[in-house]
Amino acid sequence: MNGFRLLQRVARPAAALALAAAALLPALALGQPAGIDPAATRLLKAATDFLAGQKQFSVETRNTLEVVLTSGQKIQFGNAARMSVQRPDRMRAERTGDLVDQVFYYDGRSLTLHNPTEKVYATTAAPGTLEEMLDFARTSLDIVAPAGDLVYRNAYDILMTDVTQGFIVGKGIVEGVRCDHLAFRAPHVDWQIWIQEGKEPLIRKLVITTKDLANAPQFSVVATRWNLRPQLTDKSFAFSPPTGARRIDFLPMGRK
Repeated sequence: MNGFRLLQRVARPAAALALAAAALLPALALGQPAGIDPAATRLLKAATDFLAGQKQFSVETRNTLEVVLTSGQKIQFGNAARMSVQRPDRMRAERTGDLVDQVFYYDGRSLTLHNPTEKVYATTAAPGTLEEMLDFARTSLDIVAPAGDLVYRNAYDILMTDVTQGFIVGKGIVEGVRCDHLAFRAPHVDWQIWIQEGKEPLIRKLVITTKDLANAPQFSVVATRWNLRPQLTDKSFAFSPPTGARRIDFLPMGRK
């Protein structure tokens, strides 16, 4: 049996399942309140406040990025990431996958980006808090830290910027964990978030759909492991150039 016939055999039951699930959507749509459901925002605020209150944490994620070709076909690229945070001024993030091999260091004084495969790194002075550093990295260096928006203490306000609709989809299971599944809409993006039930409302999944790009590509993040009591020290966030690594400069904005 060739690969296409095998794909057809796999796709048929999947399509049937999708149709069965779609049969539930009209009822869901009829039950969706106009505007933003306060119950959905309460769950989101509880999750972002909980994470903002953690002095230390680490999280491992599995990320998927969709790219739309000029033909309209979608191609997916994946990477795995691990982020460690110590408030108010320490962060380390590692990403490896199809398009990236990169480690991001912030020690309260400097920001370093290291590409192990290319054996290069760039370092610059950085502001003294996580929030200031993330703003600086984005606006001055055109660098976005993995899942950086969730690290801000005011993550709720950032996520809810320009949101026009929001509701609770229902319950869902992510990596074996029971979650509340929420959906929100803004002018340029739709996004969904899955939040763990219980006393530790951790964010377990995030899906962002870009509506103003052709064929609405998606970016998804799945948290495969959270640790709220990691053993972190100053060395966890310090960068020491490995043998053979070459220092380069960050490119000015607009030249990447």
